[in-house]
Amino acid sequence: MSTDLLQAAFDDQVLDSQRVFRSALKALAEPGLAQPLIPVPALGSLAPATYGLCLSLLDGDTRLWLAPAFDTKAVRANLAFHCGCPIVDEREMADFALLDVRALDDMTGFYSGSERFPDQSCTLLVQLEELDGGAPLSWSGPGILGQREVALPVPPAFWRERAARSDFPRGLDAFFAAGQALVGLPRSTRIAPSIEEVA
Repeated sequence: MSTDLLQAAFDDQVLDSQRVFRSALKALAEPGLAQPLIPVPALGSLAPATYGLCLSLLDGDTRLWLAPAFDTKAVRANLAFHCGCPIVDEREMADFALLDVRALDDMTGFYSGSERFPDQSCTLLVQLEELDGGAPLSWSGPGILGQREVALPVPPAFWRERAARSDFPRGLDAFFAAGQALVGLPRSTRIAPSIEEVA
């Protein structure tokens, strides 16, 4: 691995990782609400929030699958150096998947857990340009009082793919990252047409 490819990570590996991890937990506990992250440098095509999630969630025991947009020498070198995570070619082997919006049309192969071990499912780390501006949908479930309207700019195919793999407690948890903020989407969240459309 060439050291020329290595870039900065957290200023304080332990404390900063814990801060990002707490923000990630809060994002899952309050689905659909954007959570700010501490400042983290970008890494090539990875936005600061995406890179911060990787630095906090990935380690030597977490297998990562990369979408083509992120499968670069710089990303591989820095994640190997800072996280130590093995990168896999088979989706079925991945504990985490790093995706861009173009990769959301097909969730084939990502493991959604089993009835006995639902926690062993793949977690999606999705980078977007923004966390708003898409078609508004109504989110409901644990962590949401009533309903919450969220407008993530993702293709309709993603919601169909997610629904096809949701059989609680099995399913795919997801984090959506843009800039220096993230939104959590746990498998327990139910997605329906927007509140205005239903009214």
